[in-house]
Amino acid sequence: MEYLDFELPIKELEEQLDKCQIIGKESDVDVSETCKQIEKKLTETRKDIYKNLTPWQRVQLSRHPNRPYTLDYINAICGETFLELHGDRTVKDDKAMIGGLGKIGDQSFMFIGQQKGYNTKTRQYRNFGMANPEGYRKALRLMKSAEKFDVPVVCLIDTPGAYPGIEAEERGQGEAIARNILEMTRLKVPIIVVIIGEGASGGALGIGVGDKVLMLENTWYSVISPESCSSILWRSWEYKEQAAEALKLTATDMKKLKLIDEIVREPAGGAHANREKNFTIVKNKIISHFEELKKLSPKELVETRMDKYANMGVFNG
Repeated sequence: MEYLDFELPIKELEEQLDKCQIIGKESDVDVSETCKQIEKKLTETRKDIYKNLTPWQRVQLSRHPNRPYTLDYINAICGETFLELHGDRTVKDDKAMIGGLGKIGDQSFMFIGQQKGYNTKTRQYRNFGMANPEGYRKALRLMKSAEKFDVPVVCLIDTPGAYPGIEAEERGQGEAIARNILEMTRLKVPIIVVIIGEGASGGALGIGVGDKVLMLENTWYSVISPESCSSILWRSWEYKEQAAEALKLTATDMKKLKLIDEIVREPAGGAHANREKNFTIVKNKIISHFEELKKLSPKELVETRMDKYANMGVFNG
């Protein structure tokens, strides 16, 4: 397990607990009471740290190296039923955007999401979770297939942004994202969006229009990352913490501004601390929201979705 700066008190207590347990095993000394005290302190420390997180600390947690990625969720939720589909039928298969059919129980879903890598080699292979235009066109192709066969769509967002390279612009990055936003507003099947990590800029919006938009509590969703905002406003990355505060990018801020529908609570210590529990929580949320959305007709779905987005940002002075 890797630890962030503010998690170091937890690391120290966990190391103390490990040593205490080893001493108990290797000697005749009864250390059960000492272990219990350390466990109690560990629980309290964990609670205190995660209860008072700053926006910047939540950004750090969303990028935690041990945090589960899109494929981790899909494999845990769907198991062997997941069938990955490839290619946009125009340029190539974008490895940063994955998608395919999977089942939760007897219900089929079309899963789409950005995938990051776990080490240098896989990060390059997945282009750091930054999709090219063909990635968004692949996502749209899969959504249209889902609509054709009346399969609900689940989008898992985790990206530092759409790929900003020259070749992406040459192939129409802006048009691909805009097209997806347009088509998703009028898709005739339920769309459930879950932000599982970073939700940055148009890269997230390209698969982010949904009937229900959920955010895990240690994620962020914003037009720009704190570092980029800091470099534009202050010509330096040193003010990223102030930028994170000003951007109102946390799940709590987004819910208050009515830009998302629900905050999904993570296990104590974050999604990476108890992956299995986290996967179960997300799976149950997807099922419960689908049960609600499947009662609506295609016409009602589209009308409700369009009204929802048309009302965002409306100010009654």
